[in-house]
Amino acid sequence: MRKECQYISVHPDNPQPRLLAQVVEILDKGGVIAYPTESGYALGCLLDNSEGAKRIKAIRGLDDSHNLTLVCRDLSNLSEYAKVGNTQFRYLKSHLPGPYTFILPASREVPRRLQNPKRKTIGLRVTPNIVANAVLAYFDKPLLSSTLIMPGDQHPMTDGWSIREDLGHALDAVLDGGFSGYEPTTIIDFTDDEPVLIRQGQGVYTE
Repeated sequence: MRKECQYISVHPDNPQPRLLAQVVEILDKGGVIAYPTESGYALGCLLDNSEGAKRIKAIRGLDDSHNLTLVCRDLSNLSEYAKVGNTQFRYLKSHLPGPYTFILPASREVPRRLQNPKRKTIGLRVTPNIVANAVLAYFDKPLLSSTLIMPGDQHPMTDGWSIREDLGHALDAVLDGGFSGYEPTTIIDFTDDEPVLIRQGQGVYTE
């Protein structure tokens, strides 16, 4: 039986290492957390946590055709998880970190269960949020993630305490890093040579 959801509040600009260590331990043990980004809160688990991925999809009411997202600290290991040419890389470098999610062809390093079953794609994101990056610094792989937009809603959840109240039964921890942006990321499909806008969000779309 899963333990009660932990509510862990950290300073948004200087998150306390001893509290981050608690979050890292929860993730290492197969937990699913809610954490802040620049575009609302997101759900996350470790990349190899297949049960966690199922839980994230269940919370959000997603089917297998929905791309989960790899949240990376930077683009240094991009080629491990996505197939990108020079055009795509230059575009990503000019927009990230920022409020964007890019749909890219998945590499062989991405487990098949995480790819879009028809298109073999994966979402990729680099957030400028300090708290999120402080957590990512503990790992050598991205977090598997999805923006915390509940079924029927248009915008992500933005308040850690409200998330604890509403979703504590389904989560192992809520990492409260203060207010996050309320607009979701802009989703851009870059599986071909030209970027295609899928969802207009906080990020400004340029061709």
